[in-house]
Amino acid sequence: MAVAAALLRRRALYSALASPSWLHDTSSCYICSISGTHSLVNHPNLRLQRGYHNSGKFDLTDLTHPHIWYPNAREKKRNVFLHVGPTNSGKTHNALKRLEASSSELLMNSVGVYCGPLRLLAREVAQRLNKANVPCNLITGQEREEIEGAKHSSVTVEMADMTTEYQCAVIDEIQMVGCRSRGFSFTRALLGLCSDELHVCGDPAVVPLIQRILEPTGDVVTVQYYERLSPLVPLKTTLGSFSNIKAGDCVVTFSRRSIYMLKRRIEMGGKHLCSVVYGSLPPETRTKQATMFNDQDSNLNVLVASDAIGMGLNLNISRIIFSTLEKFDGICNRELTVAEIKQIAGRAGRYGSKFPVGEVTCLNSDHLPLLHSALKSPSPIIERAGLFPTFDVLSLYSRLHGTDFFQPILERFLDKAKLSPDYFIADCEDMLCCGQAKLGSTLVQPRSNAELVQEEAMRNKKPSQLACMQYRNKKVAAIVDELPLGLYDKYLFCLSPVDIRDDISTKGLIQFAENYAKKGIVRLKEIFTPGTLQVPKSHNQLKELESIHKVLELYVWLSFRLEDSYPDRELAASQKSICSMLIEEYLERSGWQQNGRKDFLQKPKRLHQEYDASQLRKYFQEIDVRSK
Repeated sequence: MAVAAALLRRRALYSALASPSWLHDTSSCYICSISGTHSLVNHPNLRLQRGYHNSGKFDLTDLTHPHIWYPNAREKKRNVFLHVGPTNSGKTHNALKRLEASSSELLMNSVGVYCGPLRLLAREVAQRLNKANVPCNLITGQEREEIEGAKHSSVTVEMADMTTEYQCAVIDEIQMVGCRSRGFSFTRALLGLCSDELHVCGDPAVVPLIQRILEPTGDVVTVQYYERLSPLVPLKTTLGSFSNIKAGDCVVTFSRRSIYMLKRRIEMGGKHLCSVVYGSLPPETRTKQATMFNDQDSNLNVLVASDAIGMGLNLNISRIIFSTLEKFDGICNRELTVAEIKQIAGRAGRYGSKFPVGEVTCLNSDHLPLLHSALKSPSPIIERAGLFPTFDVLSLYSRLHGTDFFQPILERFLDKAKLSPDYFIADCEDMLCCGQAKLGSTLVQPRSNAELVQEEAMRNKKPSQLACMQYRNKKVAAIVDELPLGLYDKYLFCLSPVDIRDDISTKGLIQFAENYAKKGIVRLKEIFTPGTLQVPKSHNQLKELESIHKVLELYVWLSFRLEDSYPDRELAASQKSICSMLIEEYLERSGWQQNGRKDFLQKPKRLHQEYDASQLRKYFQEIDVRSK
C-alpha cells in the first residue's frame, strides 16, 4: 500500500513532459458540471459552457463544441495561415522560415513550436532550427533533448502543450485530422494551440473543413496555395525488365517480404546495391538507410521502400516505380487511394536535388491507367476531423457508473457520444491496441465516402479475418482490465505505442503491465537480458530483432510517463541503439557485389567504431573485440 500511495503522489506531480497534456486538457470544462464533483476545480471558462448548456448541468458525452475545450486559445484572436499544396511545393519550408524569423523579432521572449506527425520530422526540424542558430528542444514520446536557452520546441503532435503561450506555431500534415486513429491529436492542436500566429501545412483537400471548424473560434484564417516546385511526369510505359533500373530509382511495395525479394532481384543484376526503408525498421535505421541512398559516394544508389517514404524523409529520388497499386491495410487487400498514390509519387524529383524532374511508373501495365488517373485527380475532400475523450472525462464518467473497468466505460461513452457533422470519434479499436499510427497505413489522407463504402464491402467478404483483427485489437484492453490497476494506468497502457499485430511487442506490453501491477516497479532485466543480442543471420531473426527494438522503445515511452516505476531508461535506450546498429549491420552484410557474390562483412565495422571493446564484450559474444 505504501508503494502504491507513493506512486500516486508522484504521478500527481508529473509535469507536462512526463504526461502529455492531451490526457487532461479538456477536463476542466466538464468537472464543474458533475454533481458532487464541482469542488474539484473552479475554472473561469464555466460561463462559456453554460452558454451552450442552459440547464446548468453538463452532459459528459456532449462533444458538439470542442473549440470551447481550450479557453487559453479562445482568449486570443489567432492569425491562422493555411499553407496548402502538393508534395514538394515548399509549403512547410515557408512556414518554418516564419518560425525561424519569430525568434529574432522584437519579442525577446518569443516562444515557438513545431508539431509534426513523426519523430523523424520532429528531429529534422529541431536540427534545422539549431543549425540556423535558433535553439530548439526536441520532445517526442520517446525522446527529450533540451538545448540550453531554447524557447522553441519541435514536438510530435501528441506532445504539444496547450497551456503554453506561443508567438508562432506550426502544425505539419494537417490533413491527418481525418486519420481514423490519430486525427484527434491534430484536431486538438488546431483548436487548442495558444499562439498569436498559427501556420498550418497540408493538402488542399482539408481547407473547407478547417475553415468550418475554425469559424466559431473568431480566428482570422488566410489560405495560401502552393504549386509543385519541380515537374512530376507520369511515364506512359512500365519499367519493363529489371535491367532498366537505374541510379536514383525507388521501387515501392507494401510488404516486408516483397521489399527483400525485390532488393535481392535488383542486386542479382550486378549493377546496383539497394537501401531499404519500411515502417518496422527503427527510425534511426530508416534515417541512415535514406542517408546512404542520398550520398553520391555510396554504392547504395537504388531504394526499395514501402509507403513509409510518404513523409518524414528527404530523399533524392529520380523515379518512383510502383510494384503494385494494392496493399494490405490490416483488414484486407485494397487499391491505394488517390491521396496515397499522390503522396508517394510526389517524392520523386525533389526540388534542389540532382534530379530536377521526377518520374513515376509501374511494373504492371494494368496499373498505369489508375496511376495516371490518380495523379490528375484532386485528393478527395476531407469532411470530418477526429475527436477522442481525455482521461479526465472518462474518469468522471467511470465514477458516475461506479466502475474502474476501462474497456466497457470507453465503449459505453463512445456509444453515447454526441458529435457535430464536422467530427468523428477516433477509431476505438486502433486506440485500444496501439495509440499511434503504423507507418505506411494511416499516415496519408483518409479515404473518401465512396472508398469507405468499398472498404466495407471488402470487409464483408472476409468476416473471419475481420473477426480475428477485432479480437487482437481488443485483447490488450481486456487483459489490462483484469489487472489491479487504476483507470489512469489502464488508459496509459492501452494507448501505448505497441503494434498489436506483433506478438513479441504485445507480450512485452502485457508483461510490463503485469509487473507494474504486482510490484509498482519494472526492471528491464525482468523481461530482457542484455548480452543476448546478435547480428541477425536470417530474415526471421531480423524480424525478431525489429520486434525487440519495439519492446525497448515501449519501455522508454513508459519511463517518461511513469518515471519512478520504469527506472532503466538509459539501459533501454542504449540497448535500443545497439538493436539499430545490429539491424544496420545485417543490411550491410546482405548486399550483393557487382560480380553477383554476396558481400558479407568479416566483422561488424560500425559497432567497432561506435562502441569500445568493453561494451562489445559485455553484450556480444560473437564479436572478437580485439580484432580491427
